[in-house]
Amino acid sequence: MKFVPLKSRGGNYLVVASNVAWLRSDENGQTKIGIVGSTPLLVEGNIEDIAALISVD
Repeated sequence: MKFVPLKSRGGNYLVVASNVAWLRSDENGQTKIGIVGSTPLLVEGNIEDIAALISVD
């Protein structure tokens, strides 16, 4: 199980990479992350950077 630290303007998250269902670009250089069984998270960073962080090897 791979945990990924993600920064947010409202606080930081530690997300299990395999639980990420989708990514969507949002305003102000942020990305929404769809989590299986949960509501989306809004995190700092563009979609390409977030995708690189959560890629499962």
